Amino acid sequence: MARRRLIVEIPALGAIDGTRGGIGRQLADALRNAIANGELKAGERLPSTRALAVSLGFSRGTVAEAYEQLIAEGCLAARAGASTRVASGPHEPHVAGLKLSGKAPGRVPALPASVSRYAAMAEGLAPLPMVPFSVAVPEGDVAMDDHWRRLGNRVRASQAAVPSGYADPQGLLALRVAIADYLRRARAVRASPENIVITEGTQQGLYLAAKVLLAPGSVALAEDPAYPGLISVLEDGGILVHRIPVDSQGLDVAAATDDFPDAGVAFVTPSHQYPMGMPLSMPRRLALVEWARRHGGWIVEDDYDSELRYAGQPFPALQGLAGDRVVYLGTFSKVMAPSLRLGYIVAPECLAKAFAGARALIGRGSPSAEQHVIAAYMREGYFEAHIRRIRGIYAERRQVLIDALRTELPRLRIEPADQGMHVVVRLPDGVDDVAVASAARNAGIALRALSPMCSGDLRLSGLMLGFGGFTAGQLKEAVQRLRRVLSALAPG
Repeated sequence: MARRRLIVEIPALGAIDGTRGGIGRQLADALRNAIANGELKAGERLPSTRALAVSLGFSRGTVAEAYEQLIAEGCLAARAGASTRVASGPHEPHVAGLKLSGKAPGRVPALPASVSRYAAMAEGLAPLPMVPFSVAVPEGDVAMDDHWRRLGNRVRASQAAVPSGYADPQGLLALRVAIADYLRRARAVRASPENIVITEGTQQGLYLAAKVLLAPGSVALAEDPAYPGLISVLEDGGILVHRIPVDSQGLDVAAATDDFPDAGVAFVTPSHQYPMGMPLSMPRRLALVEWARRHGGWIVEDDYDSELRYAGQPFPALQGLAGDRVVYLGTFSKVMAPSLRLGYIVAPECLAKAFAGARALIGRGSPSAEQHVIAAYMREGYFEAHIRRIRGIYAERRQVLIDALRTELPRLRIEPADQGMHVVVRLPDGVDDVAVASAARNAGIALRALSPMCSGDLRLSGLMLGFGGFTAGQLKEAVQRLRRVLSALAPG
């Protein structure tokens, strides 16, 4: 059998020009610079002179001379009977014929305005640390159960979870079947597997909805306050966004449709308004559907936290009232785990292929193994049992938080809501919620301020307090810390 040529992967050596002469000097320069710029790190082992010579096609003597030169300079270290390694300590780069020290910096490349905008988005959408009151942290008692782990082991041991080719960008058929069946029973959503597209979560669903339904310069309606990730998506797409205030019944549909008749899409969170928490009333739901039918508009329904209702009967999904006008977004992040990166779109039949195509452009589908696991978890009845279990746990933690707030901070107004994984409190007049959130981080608690989620026309000062992933003791202690923070910022 012919011996395969040994290939040593040190990218800097690719710059050596075998036709130029001075091979040993070029090799020493290349290794010296690879050490100086961190490509080769202190203590890292180098290939033997024989292996490197075979890989580069040079004589072993040439390589040995380069190694000896670098050992003499202190760049490399060698001991008898041991491998040659990169010496510790700082190393200066050197390129023959080019003096690097004191060289004037080159011209800074021109960058589009989107660079700073994306950097701001990254900062604004960064997750909070996993401490109270971080929102959407399902841990401990609410983590996925033994059934999930058992099914995961079974699925990952099968060939189905490791396909040899690209998966359908629309998503695993078995999962789409399970989602359609679940939504029909639990949310009165009219869906078939053919008009469901699997996503990486609601954020991706919002991005796809904006791409499919809107063009730059189009007009869209959004709630005020609203999820910052939605506003970022719309503004990034060149969409003109009209922000509509919410009240105790949710989005003021009459004001929206009267003031902005040219809007083509309305983005709403009708089950549990983000961040305030109220549901969209039935009369306003009907009015929104009537607007969509009369004006040829679309409704994008983010069914945020719909599974986590603690009192009374939930409203059915808006999609069930007008499946031909509503794009429905759901996610497994809140009830299972954000790390799954699985959500879904239920699109009207006429848009299903367009959403599948847009999904394919930004990625050829979500991980197959997780799709197989959650499909089995839903098919065997564990998913709905899991929701019932965590709903009871969250209800208890929510009540602990509310009781602690009423005891420790009676001046704060708790926004009425009976759903979700967070509570909204309004701060006294004159208290800066952004300053409170910043001071709270220094005190070891994580808060989201309300005012950055509002348009410039709306002035709300408040805080989102997540309770999902924290014990009763952690929540009580965190409320005491919040009291101390507020006392320092707003005494009296």
